[in-house]
Amino acid sequence: MVGDSLIAGLLLLIDAAILVLARFEPGSSPGPWYVALPIDLLLVLPLVFRRRHPVVVAYLVLLIGIPHAALELGLASLIAGAISVYSVVVYSGRKQGAIYLLASLLSSGVQTYVQFHDQWMINSIILVLVYAFCWALGEFAGARRAYQAELEARLHLLETERDQASRIAVAEERSRIARELHDVVAHAVSVMVVQADGASYAIRTDPTLAERAARTISDTGRGALAELRRLLDVLRNEDANGEPRVPQPGTEALGELAERIRAAGVPVRLELGDGLAELPTGVALGVYRIVQESLTNTLKHAGPGAAAEVRVSRRGDEVRVEVSDDGAGKARALVPGTDASSVSGGNGLIGMRERANVFGGTLDVGPNPGGGWRVRATLPTP
Repeated sequence: MVGDSLIAGLLLLIDAAILVLARFEPGSSPGPWYVALPIDLLLVLPLVFRRRHPVVVAYLVLLIGIPHAALELGLASLIAGAISVYSVVVYSGRKQGAIYLLASLLSSGVQTYVQFHDQWMINSIILVLVYAFCWALGEFAGARRAYQAELEARLHLLETERDQASRIAVAEERSRIARELHDVVAHAVSVMVVQADGASYAIRTDPTLAERAARTISDTGRGALAELRRLLDVLRNEDANGEPRVPQPGTEALGELAERIRAAGVPVRLELGDGLAELPTGVALGVYRIVQESLTNTLKHAGPGAAAEVRVSRRGDEVRVEVSDDGAGKARALVPGTDASSVSGGNGLIGMRERANVFGGTLDVGPNPGGGWRVRATLPTP
């Protein structure tokens, strides 16, 4: 509005200078100043608000410009009309601009013909050229404004997408860490509970066995605390330079896992195929967690006297994992078509399914016909 106020003031000064010069010109009879000044003010003051209300201001200028031009009070009516054409095209669009331009040309053409009949053609050509120049200038400025608005919208959209991507990444990382925490805590606590129960029964009859169970509880607890501390340290500060990072377990740690389960009282038969050492880190971690969760479920739910069998093999571009237990010899009825999606389960089953799906693999979970439980997973290894 400051710039538009300066334009309005400049037009007022131009008209005032024309009126002053006309008084000293021989044969000229300008109107009285107390008539010219209010008309000039009414003509130029709406220009201050031309950006906010372009159409209203344009028609006010057109209406007040008729007596201004009829009294020959200066050039403000022509300049203000041209500015109005530009403003309507830029701030209201081509449709409103075309309507206003047609009304302005019609009004100015009739007025020019009445006042300057001898020079009507020349004045009309000048008028058309001035309005055409203002229209072209308005088209250029309008295109620039539209381009800038589109750039701002795209930048806003990119910022929004970046924020959404950050939120999604944070949610995925939280979900991954939650799965890791569940696997660590569930496995460690299950082993510790079984060992504690065994120690409580053997503490009087077999102190050596009770001592070994207590040592297993201690080692399992320390390992779980160390792994939890590493995960929580990642959550607190990813750039911390404290304790060295320890790699996530993979297929090479399956033997140690089987030993822990055997120490907890469940015989485990482990078969590992060739080519597992070259697996990608993520796939190897997924295989380890699936086996860990399956053996933990065996430890918790299979009952005393149960045995487990783990087979991990690599064939072509996929890794096959099979974990089964005999359920202490308790037979089950056949359940055809059972998979992970149709078996109800807690967070452990959900975590196994997500680990398989994240690599585009499959997971089948269900009871064994001869008793026990079976988990089969296939993970692609491109």
